[in-house]
Amino acid sequence: MAKDLYQILGVSKTASEAEIKSAYRKLARKYHPDLNKDDKSAAEKFKEVSNAYDIIGNAEKRKKYDNNEIDADGKPTGFGAGFGGGNYDFRQGGNPFGSGFGSAGGFNGAQGFDFSSIFGDDIFSQFTGRAGGGRNFTRKGQDVSFSMKVDFLDAANGIERQVNLAGKNVNVKIPAGTQNGQTLRLKGLGGAGLNGGENGDALITVNVDEHPYFKNDGLNILLDLPISVVEAVKGAKITVPTVNGKVAVKVPPYSSSGEKLRLKGQGIKTKTAIGDEIITLQIVLPKNKSENLEKMADNMDNYAVRSF
Repeated sequence: MAKDLYQILGVSKTASEAEIKSAYRKLARKYHPDLNKDDKSAAEKFKEVSNAYDIIGNAEKRKKYDNNEIDADGKPTGFGAGFGGGNYDFRQGGNPFGSGFGSAGGFNGAQGFDFSSIFGDDIFSQFTGRAGGGRNFTRKGQDVSFSMKVDFLDAANGIERQVNLAGKNVNVKIPAGTQNGQTLRLKGLGGAGLNGGENGDALITVNVDEHPYFKNDGLNILLDLPISVVEAVKGAKITVPTVNGKVAVKVPPYSSSGEKLRLKGQGIKTKTAIGDEIITLQIVLPKNKSENLEKMADNMDNYAVRSF
C-alpha cells in the first residue's frame, strides 16, 4: 500500500501550513537521532517524517502530490517517472528526488527546516555541526537535580553549606531571602559534556523548614504577638524575637487584636534591599476562670465594637 504523507505526520489533507509545520516539529523532536542514539527505528521514523514534511510542507510539492503528479518519495508519476519529469539537470549532481537527507546517510531533516525552532536553546543549541554522516558534534552535559532542606533562619539570613555532588564536596552559598521551593543553579557542576562540550549544571531546590512563629512575605517577616488583656488595656513594653535577634517593642494602651506594629529594618536583609518585621497583636484571654477578670468586666461600661 502506498504511503500517505498526511497520515505519517498525523494531519488531515485539509491541514493548514501551520498545522503541518507544528506536527512535524513534534515528531522531529521525538525521533531526532541525536536524542535516540541507540534506537534505529527512531532514525528510520525521523527519515520518514522528514521526507513527508519535505513534500507536503512545501506548497508547490504538496500541490503536485495532491494531484498525483509525484509520489510519496517525491518521484514523478506516469511518464518520465524516475527521471524528475525531464526537469532535473544531472550535470549539477546531488539528489534528483529532493528527499531531504544527506547523501552520506546523515539526518539533516526536511530541507530548509530550522531545527533550532524545534529544540530551542535548551536542547538543540547543545549540538554543533550536523549529526550523522560521520561528523563530530559537541553537546552540553546533562543538568542534574538535587534538593536541600534548610532552616528558616538560615534561609532568611543566608548561609554557606557543604554538599556532596556526585562524589565531590562543594560549598553552596544560600543567599539571604531564599524562598521555599527556589532553585539554585551551580554552573558547570552537572554531567560532563560530550566531545569538548561544556558541563551541565547542578540544580538545587531549596526546601525551607517552617518556623514555630515566623512567616515571611517577600523580605518582610510576619509575627503574631500574643498579649494579655492587661497589656492591651494599659500598654506594655515587650521583648520580641526577630530574625536578627531580640528587640523591645511598645504596645500602645487600648490596643486591639489585629492591630499591627512595624519594626523598620528588622526583616530580611539582602545586598540590595531590607525588609521589616510586621507584628500582629492577638489578645489572649486566660483559659482558666478568673474572678478578677469577671469583676473587672462587671464594673466596666459596655462599648460598641460592631457596626453591623
